[in-house]
Amino acid sequence: MFEPSNKKQGLTRILSAFINTCKGLSWMTKNEAAFKQELMLSVILIPLTFTFNISPLEQAALIISLLFVLFTETLNTSIEAVVDRIGYEYHELSGLAKDLASAAVFISMAIAFIIWCVVLWA
Repeated sequence: MFEPSNKKQGLTRILSAFINTCKGLSWMTKNEAAFKQELMLSVILIPLTFTFNISPLEQAALIISLLFVLFTETLNTSIEAVVDRIGYEYHELSGLAKDLASAAVFISMAIAFIIWCVVLWA
């Protein structure tokens, strides 16, 4: 596959990707209320997992479930940004895209809740 010569490669590409990731997470933290709330909950709950008498696998499941919520919220926000970039006027498919992304966040929260219940009540 042909790659343009101006494309970053190797460590430069990795560093650039990391910088872009930091920009995205910084924007989410400053501008997205739901992400801020979920992040604060994760900041509290992740250290708390180290106090539980659970296996490393169970601890990983608890932490991953919280990260999955943050991941899904990030995708939800990116879908909203693209839809808004196209236009603010109402369109049925735009509304559907936003509703489906919101549903994905809800499902990720349900998954996290179930995992936490199963691990802590087992």
